[in-house]
Amino acid sequence: MIERVWSTACPDWQERIVAGQSLIAMDPLFPDEAEAALEVFKALQIVDVPGRPTFGEACEQFVFDFVAAIFGAQDPETGRRLIWEFMLLISKKNAKSTIAAGIMVTALILNWREDAELLVLAPTKEVANNVFGPAAAMVRADPELFKILKPIDHEKRIKHQTTGAELKVVSADAGVVSGKKAAFVLIDELWEFGKDPKAAAMLMEATGGRVSRPEGFVIYLTTHSDEEPRGVFKEKLDTFRGIRDGTIVNRRKLGMLYEWPPQMLEDEAYLDPANFYVTNPNIGRSVDAEYIEEKLAEAREGDPGTLQIFLSKHLNVEIGTRLSRDRWTGAEFWEKAVDTSLLDLDRFLTRCEVVVAGIDGGGLDDLLGLALLGREKGSKRWLLWSRAWAWSVVWDRRRDIVTKLDELVAEGSLIKCEMPEGGSIDMTRDDDDDLTEDVRGVADVLERVQQAGLFPAEGAIGLDPVGVAAIVDELSAREFEDGQMKAISQGYKLSSAIKSSARKLGARTLRHGGTALMQWCVGNAKMEPRGASAVAIVKRSASAKIDPLAAFFNAVMLMTENPEAAGGFVYEERGMVIL
Repeated sequence: MIERVWSTACPDWQERIVAGQSLIAMDPLFPDEAEAALEVFKALQIVDVPGRPTFGEACEQFVFDFVAAIFGAQDPETGRRLIWEFMLLISKKNAKSTIAAGIMVTALILNWREDAELLVLAPTKEVANNVFGPAAAMVRADPELFKILKPIDHEKRIKHQTTGAELKVVSADAGVVSGKKAAFVLIDELWEFGKDPKAAAMLMEATGGRVSRPEGFVIYLTTHSDEEPRGVFKEKLDTFRGIRDGTIVNRRKLGMLYEWPPQMLEDEAYLDPANFYVTNPNIGRSVDAEYIEEKLAEAREGDPGTLQIFLSKHLNVEIGTRLSRDRWTGAEFWEKAVDTSLLDLDRFLTRCEVVVAGIDGGGLDDLLGLALLGREKGSKRWLLWSRAWAWSVVWDRRRDIVTKLDELVAEGSLIKCEMPEGGSIDMTRDDDDDLTEDVRGVADVLERVQQAGLFPAEGAIGLDPVGVAAIVDELSAREFEDGQMKAISQGYKLSSAIKSSARKLGARTLRHGGTALMQWCVGNAKMEPRGASAVAIVKRSASAKIDPLAAFFNAVMLMTENPEAAGGFVYEERGMVIL
């Protein structure tokens, strides 16, 4: 038997999406299976639409392409599905939940396994109702279908009277995911699961049944997140993007991702009503272009957070560092200033003729941010290296950012410090003798710079004057001179650093390593006016950490004084060990 060869990649997706063409570049593996499924799917009625049209009458071609790809991937001879994981990323109001209902009812009808379990997992009861309601309604709307399928409303399940198979719609917040053995699983609103630190384990539990049921599938449906993607959402999004682009070879997964080509994002083409169709393939049917245009105008005049949510939901714009109106002016240029060679501290040091440091934060409920800002030999460009430390209590107190914190720990840009055992620490104090791991971590890095002879004799380390006693004591114990440590006034007094660093980013005379840590902090920051011309950087919410960015501004204040290194560069004399 010759193995079939195919690819789920769609490397020309940017041209296709602008031209309104299919984002699935391959034909169904088994066309007859696809046609049989489409015959069932297209006959289902959409009850909440005037006139009760069928899917066949009401949907655009992209829906049929997606359904055909899913059901056309099953080998009728073996029963095995050759592509078993799918993702649909699409803007709000493109009938996503209704499509989900139609797909799962179709799967329930076509399923051949007795007592099979089909599962729709939603993040909340409200989202679960959005799927179960249309599913039950389309069953009741068809007299023939109603003879074989029995909706049980109070349990949110539909039972097949012949095979005994059941379609169950459950919500994650109901705590009923464990013990499932479903072969067919649909995860709705994946972006919301990205915020849940327990979501990875939950989804593994929910989808584990497919291992022993090779005919099964897993489908992820989602809009973009109303904040920077993280957790399981980011993981799946990155994977399906890589498969689509051809950078990841995986024939068992297929994604249909309605998102903006990079250049259109750069040009903010999503603000032009003529382009709304790019991420709204159902425009003119379930999506009203005039409504989007009107609401977009309102959002642009209102709170920046409202605009961010609107863009992510109705236009599927990924939230990054450059969207909010009150963002730091340097955010627009941040992603263009990446130099990944700066991730390595030793390489960073070899490129610098002088280095200054900035430190900020350090409370038990905060990050302790460290920024090293160097002036490059020859070019005189500014180079940035950053790190942060956080105590484990932050994971307990800020549950809404746990998945992001874990991502940063995995990256290596954030170091997690475990609280001492016994729980006897006075949580109102930040100076307990047992709580020094983060301070020692900062001092270790600063000591490496000092030994390299790159710090100036005066004004080498800029600190927020509040809560730095432990750091000052640690550095003094390591024979740093008092003159090397300098208190940096905060708030509007950082205006010059805030503005000058943005200008240098725009001119590309400031480079950084491109860590997710700093990108997150830049996205968390908003700029507020102070007086006639001054500005201040504040965080968007209590959980929106910006300490490493604030540390960067402290370092900028010192670098603008045009410092000179106090000692010779020892690595030039004896060579450097690259770890």
